[in-house]
Amino acid sequence: MSQAYQQADEGDKLRIDKWLWAARFFKTRSLAVDAVEAGRVTMNEARIKPAKAIGVGDHLVIRLGQYHFDIEVLGLSNKRGPASEAQKLYRESDESRARRAEIASNLKALPQPAFKGRPTKRDRREIERFESKTRGSAKSAWGDFE
Repeated sequence: MSQAYQQADEGDKLRIDKWLWAARFFKTRSLAVDAVEAGRVTMNEARIKPAKAIGVGDHLVIRLGQYHFDIEVLGLSNKRGPASEAQKLYRESDESRARRAEIASNLKALPQPAFKGRPTKRDRREIERFESKTRGSAKSAWGDFE
């Protein structure tokens, strides 16, 4: 590991919110704290608090949206470094990796939204025409649309 990371002995402990941030699961420590408090991070199948000390060998389940990471802690670091170094801090199980790949392929297969940004003036007028027909003969500030 690089100098940015400390080598962990078996007795070393670190707050889980710091570790999640250093391992690049969350962009900020406050996001890591919020996730732990919301119960989206469990250790050894139990809910934990952000100040919970973790050590090498602990088993974590991290839920980020639809993705679930089932990992084992291999190293500790309280400094955030490059992603290649952060990946050395944990080992993800094979079934967890396969589940995430399946979810990603299912999400890619879904149709993407067709709208892009704000409606144009023409789109707005078409929406108003459609809404006025469905509601009955409602008038807008500019008169009837028919």
